[in-house]
Amino acid sequence: MMKNTSKLSALLGATLLAGAPVHAAKSDVIAEMDAGRAPYEELALQIWDYAELGYLETKSSGALQDTLAAAGFSVEAGVAGMPTGFVASYGSGSPVIGILAEFDALPGVSQTATPEREVREDSTAGHACGHHLFGAGSVEAAIAVKDWLASNGRSGTIRLYGTPAEEGGSGKVYMVREGLFDDVDVALHWHAGDRNLVTNTPSLANKSGKIRFHGIASHAAGAPERGRSALDAVEALNYMMNMMREHVPDSTRIHYVITRGGEAPNVVPAFAEVYYYVRSPDRNVVMDVWSRLEKAAEGAALGTGTTWDFELTGGVYDLLPNDTLAKVAHENMVLVGGVDYDETEQAFAAKLGRSLPGGRHAALELATDILPFDYVRTGGGSTDVGDVSWTVPTIGVRTATWVPGTAAHSWQAVAAGGTTIGLKGMQVAAKTLALTAMDLFEDPALIAAAKAEFEERRGASFDYQSMLGDRPPALDYRK
Repeated sequence: MMKNTSKLSALLGATLLAGAPVHAAKSDVIAEMDAGRAPYEELALQIWDYAELGYLETKSSGALQDTLAAAGFSVEAGVAGMPTGFVASYGSGSPVIGILAEFDALPGVSQTATPEREVREDSTAGHACGHHLFGAGSVEAAIAVKDWLASNGRSGTIRLYGTPAEEGGSGKVYMVREGLFDDVDVALHWHAGDRNLVTNTPSLANKSGKIRFHGIASHAAGAPERGRSALDAVEALNYMMNMMREHVPDSTRIHYVITRGGEAPNVVPAFAEVYYYVRSPDRNVVMDVWSRLEKAAEGAALGTGTTWDFELTGGVYDLLPNDTLAKVAHENMVLVGGVDYDETEQAFAAKLGRSLPGGRHAALELATDILPFDYVRTGGGSTDVGDVSWTVPTIGVRTATWVPGTAAHSWQAVAAGGTTIGLKGMQVAAKTLALTAMDLFEDPALIAAAKAEFEERRGASFDYQSMLGDRPPALDYRK
């Protein structure tokens, strides 16, 4: 990584000549993080190997908690009704800077750390969104900030939020609802990706749930007239929703999977279940389309002689941007630099690239470079960080943990995330978060400006209401 080290040295040298001592401290912190990165990389690969699903991340959450406790953080486990959720704190008083950490995997994307498709025999899940790196990298950043606070005798609180079940379980929403962010001045987060940038654009609001139909079982050939097919109801609902796609705003996204469709072709299904997501940049559109979904489910039940019910499993806000924080994070990411591939990693990328669109990976410079501050990222994803961002000023970054051109939720993402490619991207994120937190501790005016922008963007009359209502965490949504 000589290129990035040279870039860092040049920037730090110029800054020191200009007389800005905070950059000397940043140089020390970066050097310490480089020297001490091995345990966090081992932690990330350990969580990659666990590949635990949402609300079932017992070993992953425990490993992160143990690491923080050993570093001198006080850890409160089982927060907000979530056994794998936790909050770890160090220091006292203001400011309070929060760092978010995720650690859940995705079902159905099992993959070894190899550049060709190879399913793991010991797991059906995989870290196709890089949350193993997210969790370990955030912990590394929090501990680096803790060490900096302690060595400089500074006041303030660094707090790590262990947030389970981001993938459809809305873990952070329950933390927000319980008031766990009420005293936080700024929240920082990051995410795996295939390039390096500050993520300061809105995401999609999202509501999700499982719709269940109950019919009457019967012999499909011997007495079909006695049966009432729950699967017919699911198919009728899906047909109506697919027609509805023409009559919703263009930016709306509707996805579903049939999770239960019956047991045998010759038995009329007495039970069937379909799992739906509805997304839009405007959460009011989400609520409207979801209401139409419920009416369609009612119609499907009436038309098939079945009954229905549903379980709301997730609901998240869109992300609220914050330019003040984004500029600080971007400056620090430029200072840190991106990811340089060695020969082994280049060979890995070349092999993996054959499975990507066009049969090749995108330019590896996308991993090395930092995208401009005004780069606008487009995408259709959702995150429960959205609810945090409407509660406290929040900013995030995305770093190149995957081979450029790799899509999230793919086996290629799982593969790269289990190699040094993923670990190098994690280091970029950990350092960027740590340096950004240092700036916030150093300069109260930054926090004040971020808060002023935050209040202006969300409006004086804003009143947070969870899209999940008062339901408890859906701890069994992955079972």
